[in-house]
Amino acid sequence: MSAKSSAPSDFQEHLAHLEARGLLVRIDRPVCKDTEIHPLVRWQFVGNFPEEARRAFLFTNVVGAKGEKYDIPVVVGALAASNEIYAAGMGVGVEDLADVWMRALDGPIEPEFVENAPCHERVYTGDDLTRPGGGLAMLPAPISTPGFDAAPYLTATVCVTKDPETGVRNMGTYRAGLKANDRLGVRMASRLSGAGGYVHWLKYQKMGQPMPCAIIVGCAPVVAFTGPQKLAIDQDEMAIAGGLAGKAMRVTRARTVDLEIPADAEIVIEGFIDTELLEPEGPFGESHGHIALEDFNMSMRVTAITMKNKPVFASVLSEVTPSESSILKKSAYEALFFQHLKRNLDIKGIEAVVMHEPLTNLRKVIFLKFAPGAQRTEVWRGLHGASTLQAQCGKIVIAVSRDIDALNTDAIFWSLAYRSDPIEDVQLVPHRSGGHGPKAGASGGDSTMLIDATLKHPTSPLALPAKPFMENARTLWEELGLHPLSVRAPWHGYDLGDWSDDWQAFADAAARGDWEANGANTYARRRGGLKPETPVRKVEGAGASKSGNEH
Repeated sequence: MSAKSSAPSDFQEHLAHLEARGLLVRIDRPVCKDTEIHPLVRWQFVGNFPEEARRAFLFTNVVGAKGEKYDIPVVVGALAASNEIYAAGMGVGVEDLADVWMRALDGPIEPEFVENAPCHERVYTGDDLTRPGGGLAMLPAPISTPGFDAAPYLTATVCVTKDPETGVRNMGTYRAGLKANDRLGVRMASRLSGAGGYVHWLKYQKMGQPMPCAIIVGCAPVVAFTGPQKLAIDQDEMAIAGGLAGKAMRVTRARTVDLEIPADAEIVIEGFIDTELLEPEGPFGESHGHIALEDFNMSMRVTAITMKNKPVFASVLSEVTPSESSILKKSAYEALFFQHLKRNLDIKGIEAVVMHEPLTNLRKVIFLKFAPGAQRTEVWRGLHGASTLQAQCGKIVIAVSRDIDALNTDAIFWSLAYRSDPIEDVQLVPHRSGGHGPKAGASGGDSTMLIDATLKHPTSPLALPAKPFMENARTLWEELGLHPLSVRAPWHGYDLGDWSDDWQAFADAAARGDWEANGANTYARRRGGLKPETPVRKVEGAGASKSGNEH
């Protein structure tokens, strides 16, 4: 590969680079983490902004809904508000992203161990974790989807676990909701082709032991970029991060769990995940564009919080795409799929894989670009190969020629209209996994086909902050004199028929800063003998009556 990386070695070096390039906005006035931070940054995704105008936002005066003041700044959008910001984290140009990912997959570099690490400059254990205002309450974790989320969440995570049989490390990006000063609710996907951390959890469960876990918040972007990717289960993401950077990444030993962690991390939360009892987790605005409703998920007891002397708290904007989370995945997913088609399947004529981002969140719709004259057999091998690589990806796969801009849906429709014969050029394949999406109203199965995409059944709310929070944030946006907005729907979340009074009460409490009351509620409802991601209402019943639609 020709692209050479000069990737930043830690998160604050990356922020300095962004600021020097005009890609970071500092907000020094008080801004509430529970009701304002994420809605404010969301406007650059729903305000008809061109992507190149998006910025990282650094909030230096963070307050809570109850008047709390935090000495740790919060940054949102610093990993992937735009492809330019994402590429800056790699130390390369946007045009080189695919090459750098291919290089990393082909040539991982093992990490380097160090004894004295910046992530241990401040260490909190014991009573520091349970005192009022201590533990997780020290951290300015924002509420991602005010009006719907039940708690502040850690979203820009790298969750480190270890296979108890092989010792192989996994680093995944899993959401973690605050439950108590020393407890988190952690969601690791248990579906087909789900989380590596969940595979480790099953092994610890079989051994009758809790699972050690270290959650990293803020680290070198190349490390953060590996977490959301679906790499081989026995592949060390820290070595892939080294491949992305072109140099070994530094690791050190965690203080209270037997794990190696990024030595230059901003904040590390250590603890043990219960393998016997699960507790309700959610609702939370998910990347598939709907609110993920309450599921029984993992409960993590925090044993230590360590950090730099002056850390920065990183948060990722997810929910409805485009978002920061979709850009975090896009170039790596495209490189993985292209590598599979080109190298593993030896598809002749394949030139690019492009995943559709707006609203569909990459996974469902994939475009394949072929060279002129590509044989029809190769096109169909490519279509089937892309639709079957991962259970969650490729519900709709469309092959186009080199001249079609796969980022332009008008060009795609033009190609469909004039270059395809539905009776000859369309196949419907049954028995597909349901994959990544809202559970509300879903049967669990799916197929690879063209469908009518109108709403057919009640589903969970649209995963954007509720209308009052977005309106308030728009006023704040305009007061700050930021880039003019050109609003188009959808720009706020609303009920789509599957939303209970109980979940609304959780969201209202979280927005008031009363997330601990929600955590106390779910702690009392813990149950054993369940699989993670078991919907709460399948166990406890339907609960409160559903509210009506708000359009």
